[in-house]
Amino acid sequence: MSAFRNHRPPGRVRRVPPAPRPCGHALALAAAWLATRALMLWLLAHDRLAPLGRGGVSREVRQLYFHWYGVLSQGAFPVGDRLWQYPPGAGPVLLAPGLLPGLTYFTAFVACTLAADAVVTAALARAGLRSGRSPRGPWLWVLGLPLLLHVPLARYDVQVTAFAVVSLLALSRRPRACGAFAAAGALVKVWPALALIGTPRGRTTRQVWTSAAVTAAALLAVLAAAFGTPFDFLRQQSGRGVQIESLGGTVLGFARHAGWPGTARYQYGAMEFVGPYTGAVAACSLALTAVAFGLVLLWRVRARHWTSATPYDAALTAVLLFTVTSRVISPQYMVWLLGLAAVCLTSRHTTQRPVAVLVVAATAVSSVVYPGMYGEVVRSTWTGCLLMLVRNGLLAAAAGWSFLRLWRSGPSTEAPHDAGPAGRERAGADTHRIPAGLRTRQ
Repeated sequence: MSAFRNHRPPGRVRRVPPAPRPCGHALALAAAWLATRALMLWLLAHDRLAPLGRGGVSREVRQLYFHWYGVLSQGAFPVGDRLWQYPPGAGPVLLAPGLLPGLTYFTAFVACTLAADAVVTAALARAGLRSGRSPRGPWLWVLGLPLLLHVPLARYDVQVTAFAVVSLLALSRRPRACGAFAAAGALVKVWPALALIGTPRGRTTRQVWTSAAVTAAALLAVLAAAFGTPFDFLRQQSGRGVQIESLGGTVLGFARHAGWPGTARYQYGAMEFVGPYTGAVAACSLALTAVAFGLVLLWRVRARHWTSATPYDAALTAVLLFTVTSRVISPQYMVWLLGLAAVCLTSRHTTQRPVAVLVVAATAVSSVVYPGMYGEVVRSTWTGCLLMLVRNGLLAAAAGWSFLRLWRSGPSTEAPHDAGPAGRERAGADTHRIPAGLRTRQ
């Protein structure tokens, strides 16, 4: 009987159950997005409560952005406005809410931000839920953005991040589209141009960078024809000082306890330190930025091997270095880093997983700093100074670790021995040695 039970008809093949489809992940992701964004909207509707900033978070849209919308509607960029420090591409972004009928400017702006957030989520989900990829990326974005409370809904950094995320995810299949999206984002806020620092050498880089240059020139020409004084922002940007939340601001905050006579003042759209040596600290920040970009360019020159994750990792490294050495580290800057970290985590071969953990931790501390305990930071109390030391320490550690892991990264030329033919094929797609001029395949 036992032999009979173990007998199988000749030629019968045992069926292997199909791999689980990503539908479950997608549904769970959509549910999480709806729940967390509803919470963020609730916080925005109640932001006049003391722990949420007493209305200061939404005031920027209700007053400043709406004022700029009125100026831009007249066909000109703000002139002589110290708060206008953005490239010409910011104009269409701030005008876009006016295209939604029946809504106030504030409500329409929040709707546009949520639409951009949904685009980022969908792009990350499409990339991360494919076979051979990682779902960690979309989950980091969906669950990480609410750590900033309602701040992302009242700034246009989500829209800018959408350009960078879509640009990076388009690289492997549509390099020209990658360059176009990065150029469009750079005209809104400069940093998305850094998404192109890690493109593979050869034909791909030529296609991407040529597309970016052509797109930027065409859009600049259109904006210069449609609006007057498109480059006045450069004069205002150059006058910025040391924001209290920057790395240099953390140093000056502790210096106040050691007798430094400076103070904090609202200027150029942020709370900045004024007093002796602030100019020197600002100059040091600019010098550190130059050194950081020199290191990234040195990596670019020396690098010989790319995996599909290398462009993502390089973009996160470059933006981290830009952020840490900047004279301004506003809380909404964390939106950029969350988006790029999420892109990195869509690949199973990224080197930046521990860096992403540090970015998430710094994001959580940022929401305590602003709006929660911003008064402590402005007054440079011990509590405020220690909060800034923790947040900026996490960012500095993330930037240094990110660059170190990028510098040491190198693709493995061997597939796992137990992976089987399909596993070796997938591993090879991301870890083989890529000749110069060939595009990586994801």
